[in-house]
Amino acid sequence: MANTGCGGCIAIKALWAGRAAGAAGWALMLAIPALALAQSPEKPNADPSFPFSREIDLFAKANVAGPVTRDAVLFLGSSSIRLWDVAHSFSDRGTVNRGFGGATTAHVLHYYKRLLPAAPPRAIIVYVGENDLAAGATPEAVTRDVLTLLKRLRADYPRVPLAYLSLKPSPIRWTLRPHMAAVNAGVAAQAAAIRFDYLDVGKALLAADGLPDASLFRPDGLHMNERGYARWTAQVDAWLDALTVPVRAIAANAR
Repeated sequence: MANTGCGGCIAIKALWAGRAAGAAGWALMLAIPALALAQSPEKPNADPSFPFSREIDLFAKANVAGPVTRDAVLFLGSSSIRLWDVAHSFSDRGTVNRGFGGATTAHVLHYYKRLLPAAPPRAIIVYVGENDLAAGATPEAVTRDVLTLLKRLRADYPRVPLAYLSLKPSPIRWTLRPHMAAVNAGVAAQAAAIRFDYLDVGKALLAADGLPDASLFRPDGLHMNERGYARWTAQVDAWLDALTVPVRAIAANAR
């Protein structure tokens, strides 16, 4: 489950000792488990009974402010989406970022209608589920919720190419790796049936020793830095370039 046990903290500290200059920062983070459990919004919301209401309100305002971005690529999910500078990374394409920090799949489903852009997107990229596991959800529950979200997107946008990005390995959540692998396998297995592409973006973040590459993450050991996002951008850009080919299941990436 989440990295809450003291024994887990010691194990991770030992595993990462000396790997990179940021390792000391990660060890400190592991001494504060609450920070590993969720990716909190930068500012508290006015009404705690409605998590993320401030962020969601900003999305709604963006839909009515200025000209509508048509044929944009919709990026949807948690803080790994929110922190991705998609406008810069995909400067030759229109983009809409609907990521909000700390979001679980249940949160995305709850706010679903308010997260959609004003105009139908030309493609959709989804990354969510990592915070679910960190909060204690089982892989089975996370898989079910992610597939519910993907089915809903497919029903609302039957002809729009749709891709799910695999849950990523990260230093501070490395103990969740087996659960992430279970979710990834369960989601990828339904790619053909639901008609979405499963993109394995986790392998690109691993070093030669099979552990997360420290140089691709911020000092918090959870979020990627520019170098990490560059690897995601390359994979997603290649997928977008290939959209002249009908939507297909990339089951091989799940193996």
